[in-house]
Amino acid sequence: MATDKLKKSGTMDGIREILKASKNVILTEYRGLNVEQVTELRTKLRKAGMKFKVLKNTLSKKLFAEARIGELDEYLQGPVAVGFLSDDVAASAKAILDFAKKNELLVVKAGYVDGKLIEVSGIKTIASLPSREVLLAMVLSTMQAPVKDLLSVLQGTTRKLVYALNAIKEQKEKAAA
Repeated sequence: MATDKLKKSGTMDGIREILKASKNVILTEYRGLNVEQVTELRTKLRKAGMKFKVLKNTLSKKLFAEARIGELDEYLQGPVAVGFLSDDVAASAKAILDFAKKNELLVVKAGYVDGKLIEVSGIKTIASLPSREVLLAMVLSTMQAPVKDLLSVLQGTTRKLVYALNAIKEQKEKAAA
């Protein structure tokens, strides 16, 4: 009996750490998925940087209460699995929704992202966003545009000055000859 409590405590501590590191979760109902399908789902989600855990609802409620995300309690009914999202929330949401499209037995219930409860429609919106790398590239490109334009203008002015000086030089050479 004591070893069971110790084992459960170790499990809870591990999940606490995952929740603390992630802070963004998606709740799913996995009723009807077989072991092979759950393994395939975990593999796909791991590639997206996401962890997927099947937890007892009482354990989830306790962990969510500790993390101050009790708004998810109403969705903890039936067999619920928790997806802990990676830093790239859009890629994680896209991975789980893609799997749910192919396997109707996986039902996305709700999520908690950046301190807010999110319904399925919000998760779909997040999944439609470009990946983190693409967004960073877009921001960088936008930031570089004014600098490139300024550089082009400055080069144009310098180029015109060189052409004018070259024309004056040619004029003086013709006048001297």
